[in-house]
Amino acid sequence: MPVTVGVSLLVALSWFCSLLGAVLLDGRFGGALLPAALAVGWLGTRLLAWPLRRLTPDPGPPPSRRDFVGLGCVIRTGRVGPDFGQAEVRSADGSAAVVQVRQTAEEASGTGRVLTKGAFALIYDYDDEGEFFRVIPDLPALSS
Repeated sequence: MPVTVGVSLLVALSWFCSLLGAVLLDGRFGGALLPAALAVGWLGTRLLAWPLRRLTPDPGPPPSRRDFVGLGCVIRTGRVGPDFGQAEVRSADGSAAVVQVRQTAEEASGTGRVLTKGAFALIYDYDDEGEFFRVIPDLPALSS
């Protein structure tokens, strides 16, 4: 449950309890009324929060850079090499991100395709230490 909802419930219930206590007790026990109203408000908030918790969706795991592995991307720099390159990738929710990408010389010579601006590539790995993605040229059938 969001904090703002919990605090709002606590304030509303405590206020109602203090108002009800002031009317019923006719001003007697004035010093004990505030702590008692807060305690009843806290207890009421706990009881109401339990069923409300089920109504809020579970956020699931937080997004990770590894979510991009397996997705296609479009090269945005003039070239991609072992030390330089950027690409634009779209996540599953449709948002776009510009990420650092790398292609080794062996990969470029093995496929015969050096990645240049506008080329489609496939992200196949993420390097945690260097904080970049490894890419290979994408097959034309996969890039659509």
